[in-house]
Amino acid sequence: MRIDLHTHSTASDGTDSPAELVRKAAVTGLDVVALTDHDTTRGHAEAIAALPQGVTLVTGAELSCRIDGISMHMLAYLFDAEEPALLAERELVRDDRVPRAQGMIAKLQELGVPVTWEQVARIAGDGSVGRPHVASALVELGVVPTVNDAFTQDWLADGGRVFVEKHETDPFEAIRLIKGAGGVAVFAHPGASKRGLTVPEAAIAEMAAAGLDGVEVDHMDHDADTRARLRGLAKELGLLVTGSSDYHGSRKTCVLGEYTTDPEVYGEITRRAFGAFPVPGAGGAV
Repeated sequence: MRIDLHTHSTASDGTDSPAELVRKAAVTGLDVVALTDHDTTRGHAEAIAALPQGVTLVTGAELSCRIDGISMHMLAYLFDAEEPALLAERELVRDDRVPRAQGMIAKLQELGVPVTWEQVARIAGDGSVGRPHVASALVELGVVPTVNDAFTQDWLADGGRVFVEKHETDPFEAIRLIKGAGGVAVFAHPGASKRGLTVPEAAIAEMAAAGLDGVEVDHMDHDADTRARLRGLAKELGLLVTGSSDYHGSRKTCVLGEYTTDPEVYGEITRRAFGAFPVPGAGGAV
């Protein structure tokens, strides 16, 4: 089985619609794909309706969190999307995205960059607006060559010249909410130092004690040494190890199915979850 547990669609900051994403998963030869848009489940219904036979969808979301001033992401799998407490927290995070983006645009304009809210809103479309959409605007304007080049201290990285904070959930609260909604919690790309400061191992150990299920180890932002270190930490803490592409369509260079999760780990995730269940494809057109 080929299993990719971290992808994004136009419901947040990907460039493929949910339907396009699951069809591409089939063409790529994936057996299981998780749709984990940022702080939203809005793409799930479209993905399920288009799901080709032979592909199973894991419903999920990637929750924006912050601990001791360090931004981090928590992957939530197979939770009840209508559970009131987790739904309210996701809405709180989403509602803060627009003023945050507008704040970054204002800072860019002060630096002489002619970006506008209308441009960023057009790029975001129906998705939850975020830094990648502002980064795409900078690419359109020729300010930076790629989206990744916008995530530096000169521009959008944490603490960068135009960075603006938004509401982010405490990770211990996120774990509590995910588990309360019947889901499984996995720390996304914990060693992605290119993105900024990373969470100390001691804090990951505390999260494990609080119910964290796993860590995403095989990821494009982790080099070989980082993967080895995280595998050792996961073994020490009794955490599941996942691998995922973090696919965003054409917005980033990662390839769908580039990294995958062991079928035994996937099986354990499905055994632990009780808020929702994987959805087998019903024969949607590829």
